[in-house]
Amino acid sequence: MALQQTVEQTVAGLGYDLVEIERSAGGLLRVTIDLPWTGPNSEAAAAGAPEPFVTVEDCEKVTRQLQFALEVDGAEYKRLEVSSPGIDRPLRNEQDFERFAGEVIDITLKAPMGAAAAGQVSANRKKFRGTLERVAAADGTPGWQIVWSDEPAAKPGQKISKKRVPAPLQALGFALDELREARLAPIVDFNGRRPKPGAAVSD
Repeated sequence: MALQQTVEQTVAGLGYDLVEIERSAGGLLRVTIDLPWTGPNSEAAAAGAPEPFVTVEDCEKVTRQLQFALEVDGAEYKRLEVSSPGIDRPLRNEQDFERFAGEVIDITLKAPMGAAAAGQVSANRKKFRGTLERVAAADGTPGWQIVWSDEPAAKPGQKISKKRVPAPLQALGFALDELREARLAPIVDFNGRRPKPGAAVSD
C-alpha cells in the first residue's frame, strides 16, 4: 500500500483529518493532523464554544498507530513526527475554505494575473493576502474571493487623521483549481485571533 494511502487511512481511522504529509532530508516523515470540523451549525458552535485543537496526547496516539501501520507496510523512513497545524495552516479543499471563511489567508495563483489584472495590480502578480469570503457568481454557483486594502498599517501610537480617505478595498475572485497554494496568514494579533497552541511529537 502506498505511504500516502496508509497515512490517510490510519489518521482517518483514529478520527482525525490529515492536513499534510512532508518528507524532509535525513528521512524525516512529518505528518500534520487536525480535528474534524463540525461546522457552524454544530452544538458547540451554537453555544459559542471555542474550536477545540489538537493536543500532545492526540499526536502521541497517532504516532503510535502510524509507527505500527508503516512497519507492517515496510515504509521507508528514519524518523516520524506528528504535529498539529501551525498558524500558517494550509487550506487544501472546499471544507477547509468553508471552515476558515472570514480569516485572513495567503494565496498563490498557478498563473500570474496577466490581462485579468486590468491595471489594478501588477500583471505578473501571483501572491495575494486578504480576508476570505464566500461569494455567488451571476449564475448562482458558489465561489470564493479575498478582499484587501493596500493601505499601510498604522504604526503603534500613530494618530490617523479623520480627514484621510481610506484606500479602496480590492477583491479577487478565484476557483480552487486556480490556486497553487493557500494558507492561513501567520498573523499574531493579541487583540484578535490568536494562534492555536501547537503540539508536535517525534518518535
